[in-house]
Amino acid sequence: MPDTQVAATAAIDPEISATLDAIAHGVAHGSRSPLLHTPAEAGLEYTDFSFPSTDGTPLEAWFIPSAGSDRLIICAHAFGFSRAGYPSGIEPWKSNFGAGNDYDISFVADYKVLHDQGYNVLAFDFRNFGLSGAANGGVQSAFRFEARDVLGALEYVQATPELAGMKVGIFARCMGANATFRAIHENASAFADVRALVTPLLLSPRLILEKQLRSNGLGQYVDEVDRRQQLFTSVALADASPVHWAPSVTIPTLTYGVRQDHRVEPWDLEATYKAVAAQDKDMFWIEDSTARWDGYTWFQHHPERILEFLDARM
Repeated sequence: MPDTQVAATAAIDPEISATLDAIAHGVAHGSRSPLLHTPAEAGLEYTDFSFPSTDGTPLEAWFIPSAGSDRLIICAHAFGFSRAGYPSGIEPWKSNFGAGNDYDISFVADYKVLHDQGYNVLAFDFRNFGLSGAANGGVQSAFRFEARDVLGALEYVQATPELAGMKVGIFARCMGANATFRAIHENASAFADVRALVTPLLLSPRLILEKQLRSNGLGQYVDEVDRRQQLFTSVALADASPVHWAPSVTIPTLTYGVRQDHRVEPWDLEATYKAVAAQDKDMFWIEDSTARWDGYTWFQHHPERILEFLDARM
């Protein structure tokens, strides 16, 4: 560490420094939450199984069949979530993401909508989340490892006789969307059978950090927290923005977000959408809300536009 950096770090109040350490650790590491829902509560038949990521990490998953259908949606969750959703109706998870983002989220309702529309569903937990295996010391590194999990899901589909040859779509939120974009950038040929992407709530982690620190009166420490998380992840947060990988995305893509989401800024999603190379792409905003959670539950309450996009391409 340069002498000037040592001096600057030493000058930070010890209590503030401890807070910055905790934030940097949280940014760099996955955080598990329990699965409090299953497809059974919606009357859905399902199989609970596991498959390997491309590096062998075991990933837990559900398969929900739709009889007679040759269409499959792979569902990938957000940071801190699982295939079941997020238990933000109870502590300690209720307090994690701020006002408005504090009600229980169940993705089972989404799977029910997809099933009833004639889609098979494969929903999985990323490594270090839900019930999937621990790996890489729990560290995230610009979605490098989570991209392997997306590729592992595609490999599983291609290697399973009952699924191989199906028309495939991917519905990936937030971290899942970022990881999907990185996976496409690194191995576009693995997505040859993918007909459509629905990737709501794409975001740049550096922006999330800036907004979080400013809201807590710590805005002057953004670079310092980024430096500290880089000691865990080996990458700066700026390198984790999906805008870098979007030019590799040529699959038909639909994205959306909450325009007044207080955790991000509209320009961030708009920049990523603009960078997506696909000629067939669409985007919309959810209005009259500041809660990111309303983006996560939008599909189960307002599925029409998203189903229309998927149905036309699958």
